[in-house]
Amino acid sequence: MRVGIGYDVHKLVENRDLIIGGVKIEHDKGLLGHSDADVLTHAIMDSILGAMALKDIGKHFPDNDPKYKGADSIKLLEYVGNLVNNKGYKVNNIDSTIIAQAPKMAPHIENMREKISNALNIHIDSVNVKATTEEGLGFTGTKEGISSQAICSLILVDKK
Repeated sequence: MRVGIGYDVHKLVENRDLIIGGVKIEHDKGLLGHSDADVLTHAIMDSILGAMALKDIGKHFPDNDPKYKGADSIKLLEYVGNLVNNKGYKVNNIDSTIIAQAPKMAPHIENMREKISNALNIHIDSVNVKATTEEGLGFTGTKEGISSQAICSLILVDKK
């Protein structure tokens, strides 16, 4: 078994869509980034890459590469899942947390879990997504940005 952790943060700005866990959420601001700036999916990818000692998402999807401009992070997650599978491993489970003062994430969590599990070709019960606020503290509490944390475990299924 291998275990990895991931973290991501993006600034909230006007005139951007808010995409979290592959789900477009109605909000007056979106996250700033080279790709779709999906903090949850980015943290999950980094946890998986970390578990496999494959560096981080910046190594695989550089923010100075025009082909990743506006990229759909769920598609990038599929790529990361295939990297792991090609090395004989499978994502066993993911536990993640979105840290945001607003908007409320609860109405979107099941859809996020479904998109993530489909991208990784794993059962939805292997993906947990939680959300919390920081009680008005810090950059997430003052609605300047949103962050996410993730941990995953991988299991060996085919020794390569």
